[in-house]
Amino acid sequence: MPRAIDLHVHLPTASFLEGAIGPYRAAAERFFRASVPVREMEEVARYYEELDIIGVLLAWDAETATGLPPVTNQEVAEIVRRYPKRFIGFASVDPWKGRRALEEIERAITELGLKGVKFHPSLQAFYPNDLRFYPLYEKIAALGVPALFHTGTSGLGAGLPGGGRIKLDYARPIHVDAVAADFPELVIIGAHTGWPWHEELLALIGHKPNVYMDLSGWSPRYIPSTVLDAARRRLSDKMLFGSDYPFITPERWLADFEALDGFSPEVRRKILYENAARILKLT
Repeated sequence: MPRAIDLHVHLPTASFLEGAIGPYRAAAERFFRASVPVREMEEVARYYEELDIIGVLLAWDAETATGLPPVTNQEVAEIVRRYPKRFIGFASVDPWKGRRALEEIERAITELGLKGVKFHPSLQAFYPNDLRFYPLYEKIAALGVPALFHTGTSGLGAGLPGGGRIKLDYARPIHVDAVAADFPELVIIGAHTGWPWHEELLALIGHKPNVYMDLSGWSPRYIPSTVLDAARRRLSDKMLFGSDYPFITPERWLADFEALDGFSPEVRRKILYENAARILKLT
């Protein structure tokens, strides 16, 4: 059994850093105070193996809103095929691509073997509760895989004029509430604690059995105390470890998490491995 499942891993490849987020990369590096070089996935696989962690790799398609090329589902699936014991893949579809997005979800899950679908509402410029996108959730629910939504602020565009034209309101957690209510069979994960609307996301995961929170994008020492208090006690079953690699390394995240007080070994195990393993049907 691995030490942990990192539920939020971006590819540190040229396709992501120079392609999909190219114009936003420097701003993100300033936001995270980290230099993020392009790396080969063989190196990343060795790194995750040394840490004894399974990484969930995220594809990326915000082409309609940004005009930038995607990190394709095919690319992620090929990496998972090369390193099946080290990585799990989540698909991405551009919700504005309509029928093509529906067909791509079907292909990514049934043919490519990916295990979930990632959305980034602020980069993809859509409100999750817009009824036009309900067929996507119906398809994902029917396929029995989770949907991961970026929630809260974003390092992408931070500090640029107009925030790089990225509108944060798209990613408020409350916009996922209607989706969770209308698709109770769909497992939904709100990423990055939803900050600065983390209490909205706490309300959601406490109210809706099908909604979870991933703790990626922040060192645990900076996660709001209200989130950490809920993670220690009443909502420990709804919290998931994620790093946001390559902007935050899992090594750093885990060391900072270990330094936090008040987490029992049982709760740490839930957050680091058991909750994600249950969602991903690894157990």
